[in-house]
Amino acid sequence: MGREGEVVAELLPEFERTHPGIRIKVQQLPWTAAHEKLLTAFAGGATPDLCQLGNTWIPEFAALNALEPLDRYVAASSIVQPEDYFAGIWDTNRVDGKLYGVPWYVDTRLLFYRRDLLLRAGFAAPPRSWPEWKDMLASIKKHAPPDRYAILLPLNEFEPLLALALQQDEPLLREGGRWGNFESAGFRRALRFYLEMFHQGWARPLANADVSNVWNEFARGYFSFYISGPWNIGEFKRRLPPEQQDNWMTAPLPGPAGPGASIAGGSSLVIFQASRHRAAAWQLIAYLSQPAVQRRFHELTGDLPPRRATWNEAGLAADVYARAFREQLERVKPAPKVPEWERIATEMRVVAERAVRGGLSVDQAARELDARADRILEKHRWLLSRGGAR
Repeated sequence: MGREGEVVAELLPEFERTHPGIRIKVQQLPWTAAHEKLLTAFAGGATPDLCQLGNTWIPEFAALNALEPLDRYVAASSIVQPEDYFAGIWDTNRVDGKLYGVPWYVDTRLLFYRRDLLLRAGFAAPPRSWPEWKDMLASIKKHAPPDRYAILLPLNEFEPLLALALQQDEPLLREGGRWGNFESAGFRRALRFYLEMFHQGWARPLANADVSNVWNEFARGYFSFYISGPWNIGEFKRRLPPEQQDNWMTAPLPGPAGPGASIAGGSSLVIFQASRHRAAAWQLIAYLSQPAVQRRFHELTGDLPPRRATWNEAGLAADVYARAFREQLERVKPAPKVPEWERIATEMRVVAERAVRGGLSVDQAARELDARADRILEKHRWLLSRGGAR
């Protein structure tokens, strides 16, 4: 899918050379159409043998009994070594005790920040906790012109709030994913901090479309902090002017009382149960999981590898901008493993925006989110009561 679908073909000639009885046919799908096309293929009995799957989609396809459990393949493999993978990423592939995917590349969110603007505000290092972060946000805004802000939090992105929520002890859903848990003390704490950043004037209520060029605005100091993912390492290197290249850096997300968790994202490789070539599909997964192959994949795509060994082999551990991602990946947590999660995340974004704009208090927003999540999960509860879904 996407860029990965374009470049994976460059990795396959060596596999076919060492596996002369196997020939690979690659079908590339755009991300915008992939989910619907895969569901249509499943309904029509025309799924591929092997597929790249976003790890938040795995619970949905596992609930459909569309995926082949991979535990026995991993147990017999000398290449795929679970202990070498970042634990939170590996966990996104496990549903109800069964493994359905092998991580292919990883994604998480952390801080991109302007070192010079932090220094001007009196801070020599990025924040490690929420109290430190609040002090920095307040000081940056105090030292900035009125039309500039401490942090950019686009209202059409749910990921910043989700990351803050995953730093709490309480889960976002309760009773095995049957009901919303947004009225928990933990989520309300996360939402309160998120809203405080707007209500204190540290962030301006904007959508991505309101910022014509995030890199230009970052370069001119319109904001000092930005929560984003690994793709922006390359973008910041390419798009920021030369005189700004020494002024930016990445840092792990701060948590309520110390280093915080973030989102366990990325894509995995799965085998569909309907495959007639499961053994061959697994051989390809094992090949693509080799550190040397993952290193080449990283060189082609910029995607971050899911194995610690690959980080060492690819030289990423020495990359000053990637180093924070390496640290953050040791502290990632999966989103709730229910097929309906992406719909719930959309509602979380919508309700949070209402709260940002003053339409709801923290408690009202949490109550509204629980009501919306409970409605979305109604069919899930019905299926669970009949043993028809995980």
